[in-house]
Amino acid sequence: MTAYAGPRELRRLLRAVMSVAYEADVATVLEHIVTAARDMVGARYAALGVLDPSRTYLAEFITVGIEDEQRARIGELPKGHGILGVLIADPKPIRLPDLSEHPDSLGFPVSHPPMRSFLGVPLYVQDEVFGNLYLTDKEDEDGFSDIDEELALSLAAAAALAIDNARLHERSAALSLLEDRERIGRDLHDTVLQELFATGLAMQGTARLAEGHPEIADRLQRHVDDLDATIRDMRSAIFKIEVARSSGTSLRREVLDLVAGSPRVLGFEPAVHLDGPIDTAVPADVAGQLLPVLREALSNIARHAGATRVDVSVCVDVDLLLLVADDGVGGVVESGGGNGLRNMTHRAEHLGGSAHISRPADGGTLLEWVVPLQA
Repeated sequence: MTAYAGPRELRRLLRAVMSVAYEADVATVLEHIVTAARDMVGARYAALGVLDPSRTYLAEFITVGIEDEQRARIGELPKGHGILGVLIADPKPIRLPDLSEHPDSLGFPVSHPPMRSFLGVPLYVQDEVFGNLYLTDKEDEDGFSDIDEELALSLAAAAALAIDNARLHERSAALSLLEDRERIGRDLHDTVLQELFATGLAMQGTARLAEGHPEIADRLQRHVDDLDATIRDMRSAIFKIEVARSSGTSLRREVLDLVAGSPRVLGFEPAVHLDGPIDTAVPADVAGQLLPVLREALSNIARHAGATRVDVSVCVDVDLLLLVADDGVGGVVESGGGNGLRNMTHRAEHLGGSAHISRPADGGTLLEWVVPLQA
């Protein structure tokens, strides 16, 4: 027999929808979704798990109901095992009167509050699973009802629109920033670079007048060398701006886009260094292997390393060299590499290259992925 929501439940749903509808950034929307869902169904605890791009584990876990101090004692946030993993593998609503009785239940870590009743629903954005909404411990009742499940699904549908809208706002803001960067790039090229060139030429002319004074000549030459290095750095920065605005296939742009999307998982933006004719010398089949390797490397760091800094280098000469270095604890190495390293090695060997992960003396982890570009 189907249960129908009454006026009181519908008012709660409307309040929940309104609370998430008008936020302009994704992070705020996600926090409001969790709070609204908990209040709407009368749960003691609520959480929203955001899936990683491969949709195999939880890259983010936003909670409501657990104090910060207790959350810190619990330790690492869940990645999607046990009951949470069931919803990831099969994105359909789950309603349980007692979590502990489910065969996939793994229990709770030390310092985790006890939880009994459970309601989980998937959250779709543009027909793809974005994450899952989890609600536990229905207050004043033994468990969650049919109506609670329908309300949670309705809120998830409204939340998807709010997330999509917030993404649009962020893309618009990014486009405005990109346009500003493009204008700055033009100004740098048309004015600052020309001034630096002129200054360098003048200093070289002055150095010729300093014959007989080697110390002055050497100092002027060092200043000229510094100017040359500054000009190279500025050219590289301007080129990155132009790549971001250009159309058509560009491996440089794809690498930059991939890295630019990683802060949501890592918590910070990696540093990127690109060197050599990446767009012209790298064949399509090699580029098609490089990008998944880089994505896997960043994913491994997010899951295992606990890093605060990541450096990504792509260098093209006779070989294509990808270096990904982090300052984390080296979890990938300590676990023996796992499928991630095997996949990276297979991709390199398929192209006649190699992959190696090491622990530098100063700490962290270094991935070296090398593929020859000439027969």
